Amino acid sequence: MSRDFSIITEEINAWTRKCIENSCIDPKLYAQLDVKRGLRDLSGKGVLAGLTEIGDVKSYDLINGEQIPCEGKLYYRGIDMEKIVGGFTSENRFGFEETAYLLLLGKLPTKEELASFNKVLAEYRSLPTSFVRDIIMKAPSKDMMNTLARSVLTLYSYDDHADDISIPNVLRQSLQLIALFPLLSVYGYQSYCYYHDDKSLFIHSPLPELSTSENILHLLRADSKYTDLEAKILDLALVLHAEHGGGNNSTFTTRVVSSSGTDTYSAIAAALGSLKGPKHGGANIKVIRMFDDMKEHVKDWNDDEEISAYLLALLRKQAFDRSGLIYGMGHAVYSLSDPRAKVFKGYVEALSKEKGREDEYNLYANVERLAPQIIAQERKIYKGVSANVDFYSGLVYRMLGLPEELYTPLFAIARIVGWSAHRLEELLGYGKIIRPAYMCVAEETPYVDLADRK
Repeated sequence: MSRDFSIITEEINAWTRKCIENSCIDPKLYAQLDVKRGLRDLSGKGVLAGLTEIGDVKSYDLINGEQIPCEGKLYYRGIDMEKIVGGFTSENRFGFEETAYLLLLGKLPTKEELASFNKVLAEYRSLPTSFVRDIIMKAPSKDMMNTLARSVLTLYSYDDHADDISIPNVLRQSLQLIALFPLLSVYGYQSYCYYHDDKSLFIHSPLPELSTSENILHLLRADSKYTDLEAKILDLALVLHAEHGGGNNSTFTTRVVSSSGTDTYSAIAAALGSLKGPKHGGANIKVIRMFDDMKEHVKDWNDDEEISAYLLALLRKQAFDRSGLIYGMGHAVYSLSDPRAKVFKGYVEALSKEKGREDEYNLYANVERLAPQIIAQERKIYKGVSANVDFYSGLVYRMLGLPEELYTPLFAIARIVGWSAHRLEELLGYGKIIRPAYMCVAEETPYVDLADRK
């Protein structure tokens, strides 16, 4: 008789109680033993674990030995991200591909180098024969991040040099994955909709003349149609999510796994598993759902008092999921502002006008303005609180008509660039496996023979 492995049995419940009873460490020990829980100090600053030239996040100025909070800055290879965005948007160009070139190779491309880079990416946007039918369409998952991770691991079997970790080979693998992530994500979503939601199945082939963001919209929509503003804002979203320093959870995962000398597919699959978490890549979905709940309970979206009352209820665990959080507000590093959110905001406003959703945008803007005040009144905080990139990204994706199932994969489509750059840097580094210390606080216990155990 077959067994339903998804059922929690009484036996497992009993074991769970034992697991909890015997696995809970006294939180006071972390302070007593000066353990940097989560590799962060009490103020939330990360413990220095390595060096990188790829990305830098700045949230304070050092003045006379004192850390003074400043407007947030994000640098890609030493270049201010806002300057990069200003450069390609002022020329009405797409920017994700040149950002990928910069992060991977360390310098901005010339016009000729960018054209060559785009040509290579276009050539790599091709999955192995029957891969969609035999891999993606078989047992489609309801979570696209799992589909993406499984597809990445399966690509290992199609690579004759999968275990070669020489820099030329890893760079080749990285470029292929950057090119293929949009296909794997969109095809995975369409397969799931076909098998589980009885929707029509359509598989468009990517077009070599299109940018990454254009191809995503082309692949996803049945009629392949999109406006220039839609494609440019999606491109901007990819640029803003491409890199965020070596300390974020998924990038650190990439470096930890890469330091063991394993293959590219295993390292990237591990990063995908990290990004899937709602505390990391899944955060913008929480923001969207929080706002959906807010719209039901706040009648006047321009009434500061009504909005503030709802935000206060969130903090007091009386609204939405009763977590005590205002999703999209605050960041582990930034205090006064997240530069990604700041850049996004102007473009989001333009998109809201094109889509006739200015009222919704205004609600977001009102919450962004009021939430830091409410949080400061209600909570003891070590640094300022501001909107992070997740605050606006979910709204952008919703206005673009993108399904929620693809929100986190879109993050991965962008961040695969940063992961790849950090993997290459790790392999070029000093070659030590990353191995932090954990202090064991269990008491020494004698072994008891089986017959004498109670």
